[in-house]
Amino acid sequence: MTVPPTVTEESLHALADDRLPAPQAAALLAGLDADTLRTVRQWQAQRQALRQRHAGLPDEPPPPALVAAATRLQARRDQQHTRWRLGGTAAAVALAFVSGWLVHGQMRPGATPAVLARTAPALRFVHAATSAHALFQPEVRHPVEVPASEREHLQQWLSKRLGHPLHAPDLQDAGYALMGGRLLPGDGGGARAQFMYEDPAGERVTVYVGALAQDKSGADETAFRFQRDGATSAFYWVDRGLGYALAGELPRERLQALAVRVHQQLR
Repeated sequence: MTVPPTVTEESLHALADDRLPAPQAAALLAGLDADTLRTVRQWQAQRQALRQRHAGLPDEPPPPALVAAATRLQARRDQQHTRWRLGGTAAAVALAFVSGWLVHGQMRPGATPAVLARTAPALRFVHAATSAHALFQPEVRHPVEVPASEREHLQQWLSKRLGHPLHAPDLQDAGYALMGGRLLPGDGGGARAQFMYEDPAGERVTVYVGALAQDKSGADETAFRFQRDGATSAFYWVDRGLGYALAGELPRERLQALAVRVHQQLR
């Protein structure tokens, strides 16, 4: 992307986010070259797709488990010392809120802070995987960053960025051809990889990979879990410090069969 000298990246993001006054936005648009304008339009399309996907989230009622936890914490706060009210209880409320939002009502009654701390990273991981799938799988011109024709380069590049050797699974025998992949941001400034596949009918699935901290006992490693996020579903697991998620808009049985193939090749 070639940015004119008088145009900053910050002003381009402001333009894409509709944060500029109309005259200033019009003047900025008039001075953009074709490549820069195309990039801004892509940002706007991605922003709109994310807005549509999560449009109902602010109107969803709080999960019952979160309401119950907040009620218990309020009662406890009324009985404790002022310092406890301002310190420990506030931290507990924050933990309950974040964990409750992440699990979208799936938190079991009586779940302890230790359980929530272990569960939240995995739920954030799979939610990121399904969101990335929903965002990029409809793309026609730019579904991937590096095409399958550069498979070796793609694998080496993503391996270097993630700090782990990565290999794109081969799903040809299941009817899915590798389209390519891309690099995505992860928690704490880390990196995630996404490989995209397509069958002859145009149905797409994605494999999402990234480092994921788990319980030190390792008891949760390699265990398959299923998550539905809107129209997108995913099977995810953890193996030797890496999280994996196979996401798609397929029936659960078909998605599970593909996840087993991916797991067998990546173990």
